[in-house]
Amino acid sequence: MRNVVIIGSGPAGLTAAIYTARASLSPLLIEGWQSGGQLTTTTDVENYPGFAKGIMGPELMKEMRSQAERFGSEFLTGDVSAVDFTKRPFSITVDSEHTIQSKTVIIATGASAVPIGLPNEKRLTGHGVSTCATCDGFFFRGKELVVVGGGDSAIEEATFLTKFATKVSIVHRRDKLRASKIMQQRAMNNEKIAFVWNTVVEDILGGEVVTGVRLKNSVTGKATELPCAGVFIAIGHRPNTPLFTGQLDMDEKGYIRTHHGTATSTPGVFAAGDVQDSHYRQAITAAGTGCMAAIDAERFLEST
Repeated sequence: MRNVVIIGSGPAGLTAAIYTARASLSPLLIEGWQSGGQLTTTTDVENYPGFAKGIMGPELMKEMRSQAERFGSEFLTGDVSAVDFTKRPFSITVDSEHTIQSKTVIIATGASAVPIGLPNEKRLTGHGVSTCATCDGFFFRGKELVVVGGGDSAIEEATFLTKFATKVSIVHRRDKLRASKIMQQRAMNNEKIAFVWNTVVEDILGGEVVTGVRLKNSVTGKATELPCAGVFIAIGHRPNTPLFTGQLDMDEKGYIRTHHGTATSTPGVFAAGDVQDSHYRQAITAAGTGCMAAIDAERFLEST
């Protein structure tokens, strides 16, 4: 029987592990086969306090994990395949074979990149279509690329890709970006970045590998083709919550609703990070809610 099980190993989950471990609750963190959250696919993190010169995303997550381990957090690698929050203690099944019982659960499963939904997108994933510039940018040295999106993620991806590509075209469905002002300015000042406004991607072209995209201008209706060797999708994220459908209250987009801090609709189950935050979605706010969830879990255990 566990006091606390944490599901997820991004900033929220690891911060929750640090705090619950320091509270002598002996937390178990289930980190999944792809551990570390979205920051493991991020380049320079410049806005996380304490790192004046910035830090690479994977390095930040490595440091957080080491800190959680130092205080006695236990880690289990595997994917949670089922949960039962209908009765206490709660049951968490890992990889469909190993069931763990716990007095409290902290959900920090984060969010995942949203695909465009084109037939060729899935077929060409790994063959020119990607959602991770840091993972795949190196393979496109000397090539022309397309980034789809207009938020911080899209601009960050595009800026990073200019280290390898000869040209990066940002295709955005609107006539202005949603990204922060400083990131917009960097992109605007980068001679390798071009903007394709008021335009959507109608298809991704290519047989065995990507050779281009078919575009449509949403104002004029004009269709064009843009040659490229790779397409990076950065149009948003969706919370990783299907596992909890029917067991926790969620909003229309699937984000877990929380109240009085990080409490969910089930007493003893708490949620932190991007899985419950559709507005801020920053590493620092995820870490902050991870701290809150840990304190909320500790107080819940003290009161029961």
